[in-house]
Amino acid sequence: MRLLTALVALASTFAALAAPRPNIVVVLVDDVGFSDLGCYGGEIPTPNLDRLAAEGLRFTQFYNTARCSTTRAALITGLYPHQAGLGWLDGKVEPQSRGFHGKLLPRCVTIAEVLREAGYFTAMTGKWHMGQQNGTPPWERGFMRSLNSRFGEVFFPHEDDKPGTKMLYLNGREIPKNSPEIGKGEWYSTDLFTEWGLKFIDEARAEKKPFFLYVAQGAAHFPLRAPADVIAKYRGKYMAGWDKLREQRYAKQKQLGIIDPKWPLAPRPPEVAAWDSLTAEQKDRFDQMMATYAAMIDRIDFAIGTLVAGLKERGELDNTLILFMHDNGGNAEGGPDGITKGPGPIGSPQSHVHLGMSWATLNNTPFTRYKHFTHEGGISTPLIAHWPNGIARHGALEKQPGHLIDILATCVDLAGAKYPREFKGNAIEPMEGVSLRPAFDGKPFARTQPIFWEHEGNKAARDGQWKLVMRHKQPWQLFDMEADRTEQHDVIAQHPEIASRLEASWTAWAQRTYVDEWNGPDHTDWGQDIKRAAK
Repeated sequence: MRLLTALVALASTFAALAAPRPNIVVVLVDDVGFSDLGCYGGEIPTPNLDRLAAEGLRFTQFYNTARCSTTRAALITGLYPHQAGLGWLDGKVEPQSRGFHGKLLPRCVTIAEVLREAGYFTAMTGKWHMGQQNGTPPWERGFMRSLNSRFGEVFFPHEDDKPGTKMLYLNGREIPKNSPEIGKGEWYSTDLFTEWGLKFIDEARAEKKPFFLYVAQGAAHFPLRAPADVIAKYRGKYMAGWDKLREQRYAKQKQLGIIDPKWPLAPRPPEVAAWDSLTAEQKDRFDQMMATYAAMIDRIDFAIGTLVAGLKERGELDNTLILFMHDNGGNAEGGPDGITKGPGPIGSPQSHVHLGMSWATLNNTPFTRYKHFTHEGGISTPLIAHWPNGIARHGALEKQPGHLIDILATCVDLAGAKYPREFKGNAIEPMEGVSLRPAFDGKPFARTQPIFWEHEGNKAARDGQWKLVMRHKQPWQLFDMEADRTEQHDVIAQHPEIASRLEASWTAWAQRTYVDEWNGPDHTDWGQDIKRAAK
């Protein structure tokens, strides 16, 4: 019997070694809330993402870093943001700091660099936002092919442009975004970046290499813009208002198993008006804003359908791991009223729209706070994992806490790659994350350390059921994530020893990972900078 068992195990090992290494596609979207997708409780139709979830795995406690550049750095390097050199956005360059360098430092490697060394074809499309202007563009950090914007906010070839958004970069060449070389007609960037991703996949196939493709969509970052016909589909659908829709999303999340029924829905913040108190004119304006946002989510889902169909047509879908996630929680910038400016209609290429705090409270159902903050509304992201050849838990929910730092470790594991101690003559920081691969088979991760955060003085540590969290300059809070993930009942007074242990762990982590003390402004509850009085 022992001999038979040994032979079966050996056969399984040889089969695993003989199996082709998977292709890996990572899709990151921008400023989208935890509950916006249909399969995470939202009312916006997302049939393609819902299908990936039904055929794959949904993570219910997966985390980002609360902000654009910091999340991208953690995702692509497997390190915490300050370690990678991007302790804030890539415009903050402080040469004497430990972690505010505005670019990817030589002490880190990217997924593309590691997998390229392992024989993968590496490509990216979309929003970079990791220090291109400071010397670390994608083509210098391991990507063999790329079509990218410097920091995002590109939606149409002809639109009201912010500085730095008139150009795209094709394999390092700066090209006006309205050039026919980029795309024909009035393209929409969510589609454009997907179509170029498939072009790069064709190059990988021609070279007979497995591929790593990183698609970093700019949607749904402000300024909110979408095709007029898609916006029209959603006009009037948000006249029900955020109060009723939050209750509906909350009920759906409980029914789906995304949240535990014992977690209360976070109350509407005092700055957000009751929907029924608004005038008809105010309601119509807010409906237009949310219709535009919903249209952007609609087009994200449409692009996922294009990607999946393209992989299937090429015979690559079954052996491709697709990972879909968000870079931070819903964005409340713009305050309770949001922002609607510009000569064109709301959502048009000439408009400038911020969704604002009131609708972001819906986006982040059932959690509290938003982008910028390390409470759950700022750092919680869906993660959908789809891989027909490698995930048998179809439609399952994975409740183990995970983080973007785990993506590189997962790629290294699946690719059979070697994570370097040195790269191009530089000592490399060890990986911080763990492989998510065990979850594909229903097994526990190998995590031995808490997960940590710091952004703009907002701090947190998550260790099993416990989360220690601080709003900048406010006292630490302790929450039992098993009983109260919506962070409504601070239990620090009841468990001071747990709080002390986690605070000591956070302090040691911050010292080890080059976390600088935040020297920027304080923020309002919706993330707007507050000017400090002159000293």
